[in-house]
Amino acid sequence: MPRPIEALIHSDALSHNLQRARACAPDARVWAIVKANAYGHGIERVYGALQAADGFALLDLAEAERVRAMGWRGPILLLEGCFEARDLELCSRLNLWHTVHHEAQIDWLAMHKTTWPHHVFLKMNTGMNRLGFTPAAFRTAWLRLSNLPQVDAITLMTHFSDADGPRGIEAQVAVFHAATADLDGERSLSNSAATLRFAATQPGVRADWVRPGVMVYGSSPDHPEKTIADWDLRPAMTLRSRLISVQTLKPGDTVGYGSAFTAEREMRIGVAACGYADGYPRVAPAGTPVLVDGVRCALVGRVSMDMLTIDLTPLPQAGVGSEVTLWGRGPHGSVLSIDEVARPAGTIGYELMCALAQRVPTHAVP
Repeated sequence: MPRPIEALIHSDALSHNLQRARACAPDARVWAIVKANAYGHGIERVYGALQAADGFALLDLAEAERVRAMGWRGPILLLEGCFEARDLELCSRLNLWHTVHHEAQIDWLAMHKTTWPHHVFLKMNTGMNRLGFTPAAFRTAWLRLSNLPQVDAITLMTHFSDADGPRGIEAQVAVFHAATADLDGERSLSNSAATLRFAATQPGVRADWVRPGVMVYGSSPDHPEKTIADWDLRPAMTLRSRLISVQTLKPGDTVGYGSAFTAEREMRIGVAACGYADGYPRVAPAGTPVLVDGVRCALVGRVSMDMLTIDLTPLPQAGVGSEVTLWGRGPHGSVLSIDEVARPAGTIGYELMCALAQRVPTHAVP
């Protein structure tokens, strides 16, 4: 039989989480962000559940081709725009919308020969300081684009650096609105955190398009301040395995490489078929939560390439074959959010989703 590990992609959770984004911004249109192969979930596996979105947003031309190949005829947005002038040929052929965030991209458009003019998203740098025109340069960029026959629509956009934290978005919103007050075009500002925290009460934040990313996949962007339960989100990915061995330790016995855990009492340790080669974080410390047959237990010892070890004290009856939920939905209605695993490992749910290894069999389920 195959090694007992698999990832499940829950279509019902994706649909629910997308609807939560709509509920937060009821008069805005919603991008389904599917960059990084749909945050590790697989574009083809999430496509059916996310067709209710108004458009798909991603980074790579190859990903855009995959979405078009599945039959999507609506908007597709390249969030980082074109990386070289010839990318515009594919934008024309596939009718892709694309972000413009530096002068060279405008130069490429000015030289591009196309039958159908393009819809572009002009990005302002309001404080993230990664991509975008400064507020002072934004108007000139907008005027240049407005005068190009290759452009027929300009949406104005920015990206928040602190929507998930105490610094908030107020300063960036003020900068954006001041610089765009008399410019024509739709607006797009909100990522997952801004959509959940501010969009419902601030029309100028939800604007015309919201861009929910990680919330669609069932992770809270401001964990641990708010959990997925607080936001009524559902895990879209379950990583699960089974116990392949059980050991009984005496006081003084150690577990795993480096003898990183020493038993202070007699105890039972379960060995699960999952390790860092499957995408589980090697740095996850003792105490990181895991579900065994739906009961909360905790890691002990070091995570190795193919195995990890679990303190079975809360579940004395566990044995070889018991189901192990590393994150996501467990049996009997149990849930272990990916955020709860990421935090002890010093990372975020985004990274764990994207790090799921290719060797893990992955299936979409209703």
